[in-house]
Amino acid sequence: MSAIEKVDVFDLIERMCALIRSEERRKCTELGIQAVHLQVLDYLSRCNHYSDTPAALTSYLGMTRGTVSQTLLLLERKGFIKKTIDEIDRRKLHLSLLVEGSEILKQTRTSDIFKQAALLSKEKNFLNNEEAFMQALVALQKANKSQSFGQCKTCKFFTVASEVFSCGLTKERLSLGDSEKICQEHCVI
Repeated sequence: MSAIEKVDVFDLIERMCALIRSEERRKCTELGIQAVHLQVLDYLSRCNHYSDTPAALTSYLGMTRGTVSQTLLLLERKGFIKKTIDEIDRRKLHLSLLVEGSEILKQTRTSDIFKQAALLSKEKNFLNNEEAFMQALVALQKANKSQSFGQCKTCKFFTVASEVFSCGLTKERLSLGDSEKICQEHCVI
C-alpha cells in the first residue's frame, strides 16, 4: 500500500480547499477586497437567470441573508455589480456582474500556483481528474441534501430539440450561454 492510499480522502480535499482559499486570500488582499466578495463575483459570473437572485446567492454561499445583503451593498457601491428589478415580478431582484467586477475576477484567477499544479498532474498521467472530483462533489451534495447548483446543460431537465435549448422544468427557452451557466434548479441526472 502506498503512502497516498493511507491518507483520508476528506483530508486531501480539505487540504486542497485550504490551498485554494489561501491563494484567494492572498489575491484579495492585493486587490483590497475580501474573499466573500470574490465568491460573490465568481458566482455571478457563472449563474444563469434562474440563479442571479440574492436568495439563490445566499443558498449557494450558505451564509445569512444579512451577511449577503451587506456584501451586495458594498459590491454595488464599488461598481462591481448591478441590481435590477424583475420586469415580470417586481418583488424579485436580479444581480449582474459589471465590467469592473469581471476585471477583479480575472485578476484573481491568473495564479501561477494552479498552472503549476496542472502541469504536475499531466506529468503524472492523471487523465480525468474532473470526472473523479465531479463524482465526489455529487456524492457530497446528495449526502448533505444540498442543491447541486450544476451547469444547466448537465441537468436532467435540460432538453435539446432541433438545436433549441429549453428547461423541461420551467418550459422556458434557453440560450447557449444560459445552458453553460450554473442554476439553482439543477437536478443531478
